[in-house]
Amino acid sequence: MGPPTIHGTVLAAEVSEILCSAASGAELTFEQGLVLATAEGAELEALVAASDRLRRETVGDAITYVVNRNINFTNVCFVGCSFCGFGRGPGASDAYSLSFEEVVRRAREAWDRGATEVCVQGGLPRDLDGFFYRDLLRAVKHAIPGMHVHAFSPMEIDYGVLKTGMPLRDYLQMMKDEGLGSIPGTAAEILDDRVRQELSPNKLPAARWVEIITTAHELGIPTTSTMMYGHVEEPAHWVRHMLLLRAIQKRTGGFTEFVPLGFIHENTRLYRHGGARPGAKREEHLRVHALARVLLHGAIKNLQVSWVKLGFETSLACLRAGANDFSGTLMEESISKAAGATFGEYVSPEEFRSRIRSIGRLPAERTTTYKIRRLFEDPQQDPPAAAQLPVIRTDSHVTYSEGAY
Repeated sequence: MGPPTIHGTVLAAEVSEILCSAASGAELTFEQGLVLATAEGAELEALVAASDRLRRETVGDAITYVVNRNINFTNVCFVGCSFCGFGRGPGASDAYSLSFEEVVRRAREAWDRGATEVCVQGGLPRDLDGFFYRDLLRAVKHAIPGMHVHAFSPMEIDYGVLKTGMPLRDYLQMMKDEGLGSIPGTAAEILDDRVRQELSPNKLPAARWVEIITTAHELGIPTTSTMMYGHVEEPAHWVRHMLLLRAIQKRTGGFTEFVPLGFIHENTRLYRHGGARPGAKREEHLRVHALARVLLHGAIKNLQVSWVKLGFETSLACLRAGANDFSGTLMEESISKAAGATFGEYVSPEEFRSRIRSIGRLPAERTTTYKIRRLFEDPQQDPPAAAQLPVIRTDSHVTYSEGAY
């Protein structure tokens, strides 16, 4: 038998051997991951094909999505991340804050339109009350007991701990007791403190992110995991980041999915001041998603595309490069849009199903924790389209004032 080829091109022996190891179920090393992280041309095509095969073997041909709504309750934030276009100072003309009543109204509106999840996050105002997150969670769960609340990044959890003075474990247990269903694994960016210093000196250190995530898992609170790429990092950072997540998952089993997040550069200080490249190109998006599938194989089985950052064409390509989840309907989205994303804020379940079928895959609605609510095998049996949610602009709501929280 001759050497492996793709489209008639002979693959580098090292890449071929690594992909064979991954296909056999072996855990790849840092050195092997770095080879794949820099793959180009035929080697990248082979990585994409191998990742897609692993995806099929691991989770089948269904592409899942969740019907959810994002609610960003304030854009006031003191942290000052250089990659963020969302945060504002308290005196900014477009600073805003949503009341508990408004957050509950939006959550109820989403529930009435079939949502099973609200994703609640916001900026960090200096005047935040220590029990604000608990009280906001309590308000939503009291009004809509069946709604899954996926809320409060590790940065927000850390801030709540600081503001209340409670031990981390006690704080998380309190939030779980109040109905916190899961935590977004955002604020991870790149889990390397030198990179984090460049991106945001005020952000919590990598070790603290890991501590919060693992403590949540130990208490039975699942989380997502994320990585932001396309800015100042190098491929070696991707590999170390993914291997760290793999190690956490092997210990706790608490990650529901991994979500690569492409850097949106247009309206960010990091890019304007010449500190970052202008996001990732299509090949880099494919490389990161395919790499994640092989490095996390046997640990984190669900790999999500962020359509709001990638757009639909690139999302569909990544769904053929190892990914298996299309994210959520969102209904509104402020953070990526503020940074310059232009792919919209809402995708209906009907559009998800249509796009999934366009690449020959099977649509499936899931819960936050990846239980399948419904497989849509026959388009003729699809439910009628729900009324589209009339998204209310945040800038039409309450202007932020000191002491609002």
